[in-house]
Formats: sequence, structure tokens, C-alpha cells
Amino acid sequence: MSNSGIGFIGLGQMGLGMANNLAKIATPFYAYDAMPAATERMNGDDIIIASTVGNMAANCHLIFLCLPSAKEVNEVIFGAGGIAELAQGDLAIIDTSTIDRLEAIAIHNQLAGRGITYADCPISGLPFRAIDGTLTLMFGGSKLLFDRAKPQLDAMGEFIVYCGESGAGQMMKAVNNIIYDINIVALCEVLPLAVAGGLSTEALTQVVTTASARSFAGDHFVPRMLARQFDNDFPMEDAYKDILNIQRIAIEKRAMTPLVNAMTSSYQNAIAAGYGREPKSAIIKIYEKMLGTKFSDRQTGKYSL
Repeated sequence: MSNSGIGFIGLGQMGLGMANNLAKIATPFYAYDAMPAATERMNGDDIIIASTVGNMAANCHLIFLCLPSAKEVNEVIFGAGGIAELAQGDLAIIDTSTIDRLEAIAIHNQLAGRGITYADCPISGLPFRAIDGTLTLMFGGSKLLFDRAKPQLDAMGEFIVYCGESGAGQMMKAVNNIIYDINIVALCEVLPLAVAGGLSTEALTQVVTTASARSFAGDHFVPRMLARQFDNDFPMEDAYKDILNIQRIAIEKRAMTPLVNAMTSSYQNAIAAGYGREPKSAIIKIYEKMLGTKFSDRQTGKYSL
């Protein structure tokens, strides 16, 4: 049986755009999702829809994963009829899911005993960057595999960074996301306070997106907060696992992270308040409600839901 194909498992909010870009250069190309309807959104006439994970494993030498959590990753790899059971010949797995660093190392070590190469390669960027093929990919694992898979990685991302051995990709993702998350919470805390203090939303927007406080978080979220656009973005509670990753690393290294802990409380409060399925920018609603004001280009004075 030939295993000359390249496969992609997980056609969700990020995975679909990535898979569509990879399909442009990979042949034969196999796609699989636990929800069959997701495969209908794939572009291209030459894409082979795998009937099962095992079917893909038997026909591919390189498989990419983009799954919600470590639970799904372990099920796809080690479950009955999964990749590890039905892999043919030399197989490599590049996992773009965001999972715990130690979990990634454990998967790598377990698969190495079966002759399967595993690399953690989490991604950074919003869904539009997955569609555009401009993601940042952080690779942790074999440098040999990194070099061999570079054309496929380039098809999905603009910035492809080799971070080190197994687990290094997840470590880098956690560090990047924590800095990003702190920026978001700072904006959500301070912007309503500034409005309550008499500053106009127009002036605030102009300054925080052009002056020394400028960040990607501000460029992306401030216009959306101003327009009260709290949909069509990555849900806050799905991204919360990134925060837990860095906290586990801090515990492991016995590091003090008071700013991370304070930021975590803001996320927990927003999720507890029912905003978990909204993007991270919805944290601003907590502080708006406290102050009785609103950061909006349709300012109405008093806060209302």
C-alpha cells in the first residue's frame, strides 16, 4: 500500500483555511474531520476525503493535525483505528493544535517508540490569516523533519520559526499568547476608565493605535470594540487553555507571575459572566458595567447590555 499522500485532520475555524492552502501544493492530498459536513467546505477538485483517520494514516507519509485540545489529539493518534495503529511505513505527524508542552513531549516520546515522528507546531493568527496563508508557525521537534516539511509549512504561514526540540513550539506559543492576552486585558480595563474620565472614543482610538501603546491586540480589537463587534472571532473560553499552559510552566519552574495571575482573573470573571463564547475583547463589558459607561462609536451615556 502506498503512503505517498499528505493529510490534514481538523477542518475547524483555523484548520479549514490551512488545509485549503496546503491542498494547493500537496498531491495526493487527504482531508478528514469528525464532522463530515466540514469537508464540504474544502476547495479543489483533487482533494480526497478520507473515510476514517485510519484510512488517512494508511495512505499518507505526513499528517497535519489542527484539533481543539489534547483529548482530541490523543484520540486521533492513539484511539482504536487511529493513526498509530494503522500507519504504514515512515510517518510524521505535525500537530498545529495548542496543547500543554508536557503533553506534547509525552506524545512525541510515545510515538518515537513506534517509529513515528511527532512535532508540535502551534499556530498564531486569526482565522483570516489562516485563509490568507499568513500565519506564524512555531515548530518544536526534529530539525530534519522541519527542513523536509518546510514547503508544506510555507504554504500555510508567512513566518515559520524553528523553536527547538519537542515541546519548544508549545512553549513559544504560550509565551506569545500571554503577552498578547495581557495587552487585551489592559485595553479592556483602561478604555472604559478613559471614557468615564472624559476622553472621547475617537481620540482614544487614534492614540492607542498609533502611539507607543500600539500593539497587534489594539490594532485588531479596538476598532471592533468601538463598533461593538463581539462575534466572528475566536471564542474566549477556547483560548483560555493558552493561559493555563503558561501557568503550568510557571509552577514547574517555580516562577513568580503576578501580572499573569491578575490577567487570568479578568478572563475567569468574563467567562463566569457568560461571555465565554465571545472573543477576548468582550472582557471590556465587565469594566464598562462597573463604571456605567461604554467604549462605543455610538455612545449613549449609561451602560446597557
